[in-house]
Amino acid sequence: MRWPVKWLAVVLAVTVLAGALRIPRLKQRPMHTDEAVHAVKFGELLERGYYRYDSIEYHGPTLNYLTLIGVSLYSAQNLSEVNEFTLRIVPALCGIMLVLFVFFLTGGLGKTVVIFAGLLTALSPAFVFYSRYYIQETLLVCFSFGIIVCAYCYLRTGKLIWILPAGIFFGLAHATKETCIIAFGSMAAALLITIIIQRSQQRAAVFGKKKIKAKHLVAAVVIAGAVSALFYSSFFSNPGGIAESLRAYGNYFGRAEQNRLHIHPWYYYLKMLIFSKFARGPVWSEGIIIVLGCIGFGAAITKKGLRQVDFGLIRFIAFYTLAMTIFYSAIPYKTPWCMLGFSHGMILLAGVGAAVLLSLMPNVTSKAVVSLLIFAGIIHLAWQSYLCSYVYYADPRNPYVYAHPTNDVFTITSRVKQVAHLHPQGSNIHIEVICPGHDYWPLPWYLRAFENVGWQDKVPENVADAQLILASPALQSALVEKLYESKPAGQKELYVNIFEKRVELRPGAELGGYVTKELWDRFE
Repeated sequence: MRWPVKWLAVVLAVTVLAGALRIPRLKQRPMHTDEAVHAVKFGELLERGYYRYDSIEYHGPTLNYLTLIGVSLYSAQNLSEVNEFTLRIVPALCGIMLVLFVFFLTGGLGKTVVIFAGLLTALSPAFVFYSRYYIQETLLVCFSFGIIVCAYCYLRTGKLIWILPAGIFFGLAHATKETCIIAFGSMAAALLITIIIQRSQQRAAVFGKKKIKAKHLVAAVVIAGAVSALFYSSFFSNPGGIAESLRAYGNYFGRAEQNRLHIHPWYYYLKMLIFSKFARGPVWSEGIIIVLGCIGFGAAITKKGLRQVDFGLIRFIAFYTLAMTIFYSAIPYKTPWCMLGFSHGMILLAGVGAAVLLSLMPNVTSKAVVSLLIFAGIIHLAWQSYLCSYVYYADPRNPYVYAHPTNDVFTITSRVKQVAHLHPQGSNIHIEVICPGHDYWPLPWYLRAFENVGWQDKVPENVADAQLILASPALQSALVEKLYESKPAGQKELYVNIFEKRVELRPGAELGGYVTKELWDRFE
């Protein structure tokens, strides 16, 4: 595939724009609980050289192994040498790749469609925000779209060089997250519906011009299975991980039904995308994508408004997006980043919708007006992307912020480091972190450099041996009892609060900090 220099310049400009919003200040936002969990899991791979897939507590292993590639460039040997940038750059790069992939569909969608779709992908607040999250969702959307792009290019060219990457992306998607089956099922449903419609209109081919060769399809299936097996088996060091990946679906969906904290109504995602406003925060809306996407869906059904495009491909994207939207809306368990799968399809359809609107305008004046309105909407998306990722990055008035730690985690971490610096044992100081239900995340990430930390869900008997204690106020009575009633009068330590004001892990989740008075006096 050869692109003219001018077209390459357009592709490069949109891709650079995506990077400019995703890469800067990756260390600024506090680590979300899910990010911290994945980071600590990655630490096992980095420090021990071994990864074991756990279908009950974790998603697929691609995030960990792709992170290992980047971290190896920094020659890091343990997790304390890794920072937020080296972790979050992985989903950020996948978010950029997602923008670049759009342009490989130019032959089927046309230049106008892919330019708009590329811009909307680059500037969507949801995609920018979650591309800066150390979780699997952006990787899953990237790999799923990679399947579609490569499979379509194969159908247009018939070349093995395209079907093999499609297999690789299929294996990567399967090894990323259990919800890949929603994407796979939606692809199958969309393909079936598109075939039925195309054949009913007496068209011999569904997409492109080439027929699928059986040996090519077999090669793709084999390579997809091999890639998935490599990751789940931890590159053959844990063969049981392959079977565990199949059992994962029962564990995952069963657990989802039991977790009432994340149960939301069917319209949760759509409401978030269309309109959100909290307290005195700004108005958030990706409504332009929804409106243009609906226009694009209508064009896919009616075949009006576009020429020299592959309506088979556009219809596939339309039905794929519809199926994904229905599936994710129907599932009661919802977290906001899960909407990226169908939101990306809406963005592709929005690109179609923008091109259709322009083509239907009867004269230059009307085209100019529509163009200005569309670009005003695009600029509004860019402004929201800046606000949500660089201003309201941990603010509950940001709809994409979900059960997120506050900036107080930096205060807590700084204070712990100050205390440790004054202690003779330094980073080996005995610390006890005590929170009901083990609700102390993301502190294991922030205290990763400390070697002697106890993580408790109730006050331990030996808590008085710790020089520094971080505890939930809900356990204060039990903590006081253990500290002051477990030792003889002459051996009791006096503990002092180390925080000058209230600190919270998350809004409403207060944390207290206590240090022995002897050590505290060294601050004076």
